[in-house]
Amino acid sequence: MEPEALAPGVNGHKLMLQQFNEKNRDLIVNINGRLVHRDEAGVSPFDSAVQGGDAVWEGLRLYGGRIFKLREHLDRLRSSALALAFASIPSHDEIIEQIRRTLAANSMTDNVHIRLTLTRGVKITSGMDPRLNQAGPTLIVLAEHKPPVYDAAGITLVTSSVRRFPPDCLDPKIHHCNLIQSILAKIEANVAGADDALMLDTRGFVAETNATHVFIVERGEVVTSRLVACPEGITRATVLQICQQHGIPAAERDLSLTEIYRADEMFCTGTMGGTTPVIKVDGRAIGAGKAGPMTGRLSQLYAELTATEGVSML
Repeated sequence: MEPEALAPGVNGHKLMLQQFNEKNRDLIVNINGRLVHRDEAGVSPFDSAVQGGDAVWEGLRLYGGRIFKLREHLDRLRSSALALAFASIPSHDEIIEQIRRTLAANSMTDNVHIRLTLTRGVKITSGMDPRLNQAGPTLIVLAEHKPPVYDAAGITLVTSSVRRFPPDCLDPKIHHCNLIQSILAKIEANVAGADDALMLDTRGFVAETNATHVFIVERGEVVTSRLVACPEGITRATVLQICQQHGIPAAERDLSLTEIYRADEMFCTGTMGGTTPVIKVDGRAIGAGKAGPMTGRLSQLYAELTATEGVSML
């Protein structure tokens, strides 16, 4: 069975559908240093992640035995845990050791997605009060054989009715595991036959998609939303760095839907897909309705980085 397949969408779109990957049938997962088969793994019903989504997470990608931007991801994980006042947080070296053990147990070296989850830990009884947590934290390392999830030819978006929170509601700099906003937006995208949902902030400006950051290209300038209602994206920051290094004009500012609709190009960024063209939003073709030259250039420059940089896991 192929790990992914393209299937027709509601309006003739091509949706990237995830199917079971046979390579993952006997995965070994890591829970607090304990390596167990995926079917034998268990998290306590008293764990904070189960009790209230009280956990933080990171998605990592393994390229040729190296994890790209690993330190930056672990910095963000630690920052989020500090913001949630976790009593104890594993060091970067401790987490890296558990990642290495997990990859070695699965003989993984390339084309792998790693989901790190750090919960506040196990409670002595159910309830939201962090003082009930007297054992923790819980570190879960899940590594899967998984190619990029988005169609490199381009994806479609539909604007969601679900808004992203600003810092005075829930600071997006906390990369937490409560993903209900994203799930509700994704449901709307599924119903509309789009690949993902474009999400606005409470002022009506573009925040991000339900899973990725967004960029537009307008008259040769690469533009992305300010960090008002979206997290500090690692891939987002990398693209901005690439622009700076290669003399490509770039800016961060508030973006309205009108600017999206009239853009010359649009693409989204994230660990799972790198840079992915957006060819249609709300039924409107973006630019020529296909990946544009700037998107292609940035995708190539990003691929060159991931092919040569990263922390070795071998």
